[in-house]
Amino acid sequence: MRNIFFLCLFFLTLSGCSKSYEPDSKDIKIASVELPPKDEVVYNEDAAQSAPSAPKDKQEIEQKIIKQAHLRFETDNLENTFNQIKKAIITHNGNVLNDTEGKNYDNVSRVLVIKVPSQNFDRFIDAVSKGVSYFDEKQISAEDVTEQYIDLTSRLKTKKKLEERYLEILKKANKVSEILEIEKQISAIREEIEAKEGQLKYLESRVSESTVTIEFYKTIAEKEGVKISYGSKIWTAIKSGFFSLSDFLISLISVWPFVILFVVFAYFIRKRLKRRKKE
Repeated sequence: MRNIFFLCLFFLTLSGCSKSYEPDSKDIKIASVELPPKDEVVYNEDAAQSAPSAPKDKQEIEQKIIKQAHLRFETDNLENTFNQIKKAIITHNGNVLNDTEGKNYDNVSRVLVIKVPSQNFDRFIDAVSKGVSYFDEKQISAEDVTEQYIDLTSRLKTKKKLEERYLEILKKANKVSEILEIEKQISAIREEIEAKEGQLKYLESRVSESTVTIEFYKTIAEKEGVKISYGSKIWTAIKSGFFSLSDFLISLISVWPFVILFVVFAYFIRKRLKRRKKE
């Protein structure tokens, strides 16, 4: 009996030890999961935080581009070319800022400075270019000022917010010295806001309307040019001689008192010399 008791006690001890070393099912499940690297976790957290602002980043900012063009070409008929350009200006809602005509010894020219809406810029250039065989000069430029526009807009918003804060502080101010100081700050900020608004309006006007300079000319025939050249030179010489003579006479008239004094002085000297000779 005693031996049987010890055998039972031995088997119970073994079974208890085996249970104590048996791993828990929960521990097995946790150990089987592979945790992501630390960098990946940080990346996912950043992505999660920035996810709501993704639509803002995807908003497209309209490009602000200043377009300009300079065209120079020869034409057989200045009047017909001008009428063609004038028709294109009216069709594309443009307007003439400057109209200059000139004449040299070998050509007659006309220069137009035109403002046209930027959305009509390309169509206007095509309409003006019809019938032109070749251009002596054709320059088309496009300057992207989007970054400058965004910077000005951002600075303007910041200044306006600062002005609002100062106005709120002004409402709560009690001392006269505080009120004067705050009003001084508000005045300075207001000047900066107006300056930024002026720069922004100027930039918007240059973006909304493109400047096109068109210079067209007609060559004068060589013989005609020679006749005009020599004829004009002869006539200029005649006029120059006449004006020179007129200037000389006018100068004499303008110094008449000195002429009279000189004549009187010469008369008395001559008279005195004659007396000495007689003596």
